[in-house]
Amino acid sequence: MQPEEPEQPIPSPNLRRRRLGGELRRLREHAGLTGEQVIERVKWASASKLSRLENGRSRPGVGDVMDLLDLYGVTGTERDDLVGIARDAGNTRAFLNSYAVMTSLQRAYAELEAGCTEIQEYGAVIIPGLLQTSAYAKVRILAARPLVEMVDERTAGRRTILQKATNHRTANQKRNADDPDTEVAARQSRQSMLLRENGAPKYTAVLEEAAVSLRCGPPDVMVAQLKHLLTMAQLPNVTLRMLPPNATVASWYLSETAFSIYHFADPEDLSAVAIETLAADMIVNDVPVLERYGQVFDWLCEAARSPQESIDWLSDAVARHVAAGATELDSVPGGAAPLLPHHPCPAVPARCGRGRPRPTGRAADPAWTARADHAPDRPGDPGLTDGPPARSA
Repeated sequence: MQPEEPEQPIPSPNLRRRRLGGELRRLREHAGLTGEQVIERVKWASASKLSRLENGRSRPGVGDVMDLLDLYGVTGTERDDLVGIARDAGNTRAFLNSYAVMTSLQRAYAELEAGCTEIQEYGAVIIPGLLQTSAYAKVRILAARPLVEMVDERTAGRRTILQKATNHRTANQKRNADDPDTEVAARQSRQSMLLRENGAPKYTAVLEEAAVSLRCGPPDVMVAQLKHLLTMAQLPNVTLRMLPPNATVASWYLSETAFSIYHFADPEDLSAVAIETLAADMIVNDVPVLERYGQVFDWLCEAARSPQESIDWLSDAVARHVAAGATELDSVPGGAAPLLPHHPCPAVPARCGRGRPRPTGRAADPAWTARADHAPDRPGDPGLTDGPPARSA
């Protein structure tokens, strides 16, 4: 008996807010109005209200959006579309209810993933969150706990640059450091998007072979994780490529950090790249930056093993881990792979690089965004998310 198909998440409120903000800014500029003139004519008490709407920083009220559309003279289908986007942007509760469990850290990535048609990820030393078993995920969270506690102690009672960039929330609120089981469950809830029979995004991951070595976790956990990767690779929308340590990427290029690229169904919604660092993750919409990361991902795909070679390598790695002392189990407590519908392994390597939708027209206007509850005031500022020292997304 196959599992019941997970429901498709509703549109991301964060994505809708960014889209709405860009459209409202374009309409104001087309009308030849300054922000001060708009505030005066719609008689809003707060001078920052318009700025927050145009930067996607606040949940829009449908009435407020309609007031702006009246001022800008927007009618017909365009008006109906923008009012619909405003409703989606404000529907945070319905979005969160579409997941069985969600936390503030996982929500930032869930909102990026919602509405995606394609996700591309490079895992330098850690397996991406969408591919992690619960046991492996818990190892990652607990391994980073001492560093999280160091940050919490040093930021107690004073503000840091990172806290300013993350809307003044404390590290403990962002990470749920005292509840790793809830964080793991939230990540597992996100993974359901890859199992949808209809509308599942195309997912491609390039993983360094070091990311599945025995230094990454207890042997039995790693064997279960490897078997889970083999299971996921059977999905028709999932392509895994393993990158050998001696592979030459382009002209000896070295990718400095792990990253994820997100492409959306609506061409007016800007693609995004999430870039990982030790202190924080950046989520960027700037078109030149997206193009550079797209090129790097192409290089990584070209240097990595083919999908079928990667599957063979993973099978051999299971045998090597077992020979090194791992327990050969189909599952371990908390680490079993979910029951998936059977699909044959891809016979033809999926295309990794070119052919991705690129933002054009007004959607190509550079913008930067932070996580779901924050975006910078000035276009061009980097958006930061307060992530853990090691990826748990």
